[in-house]
Amino acid sequence: MMDALYTLHLPADDAIPLVCDSPHSGTDYPEDFRHAVPRAILRAAEDTHVEALWAGVPRVGGTLLEAHFPRSYLDLNRMLDDIDPELLESAWPAPLHPGEKTRLGSGLIWRSVKGGTPIYDRKLPVAEVRARIERCYQPYHASLQQAVQDAHARFGKLWHLNLHSMPNNAYERLKIRSDKPLADFVLGDRDGTTCEPGFLDLVESHLRGCGYTVARNDPYKGVQLIANIGQPALRRYSMQIEIRRPIYMDENTRERNANFGVVRRDIDALLTRIAAYIRDAVVR
Repeated sequence: MMDALYTLHLPADDAIPLVCDSPHSGTDYPEDFRHAVPRAILRAAEDTHVEALWAGVPRVGGTLLEAHFPRSYLDLNRMLDDIDPELLESAWPAPLHPGEKTRLGSGLIWRSVKGGTPIYDRKLPVAEVRARIERCYQPYHASLQQAVQDAHARFGKLWHLNLHSMPNNAYERLKIRSDKPLADFVLGDRDGTTCEPGFLDLVESHLRGCGYTVARNDPYKGVQLIANIGQPALRRYSMQIEIRRPIYMDENTRERNANFGVVRRDIDALLTRIAAYIRDAVVR
């Protein structure tokens, strides 16, 4: 299924209740963005190539949803009321609840990028922000929700992967002091509240076996998407996976590096193990 704003890749093999989404890998910049910062700087917000790293999801029977517009235009991993009122030309017609990410400049509509560089040289009209929500946010979330509901209704269980990448200076950007290096992969389950432990164990074990360093919930725990989808009591399990960008691409040029193929093969092997785990879990 194709759409100008996103692509929904359906299972190419016997379907399993695995739904994956890449909400931040979009590189198609809308004409009405009208950003003041150079595009090369703005691209630092992208999870570039994440959708390609996980392109094997349909091959193992899963569904993959990817956004085409950039997260700095509208961040799909935020609540609709997570808007910075200082960005707006006039008052928002409903109560707003900007969170910590918004304070750092990356709410529903980003205010700044890469070291606090302002994205706009203007205030945004309310009508412009509402149009982005109606054109981008609502269709993407409706498509994701439908895929989740359909898989859960068919199988009685659902596993969801929310797919991202992280800059090498993630701790610095998040203003977190850490005495340890950023892991190659960070698995987030909001401190054990959105996913089953065995599924995290499987993913971590595979990645460590491939030679990567792996952390849990440090520094990323997962935000809105896994909080909404992950409900273990209903047998809906959701995990966020962050990949450290330098292991597969050049952060400055955004080009894939020589290791891209290795990382993708390791993820393909992980997907094969995930599919076997899910097929076994469905019949138990």
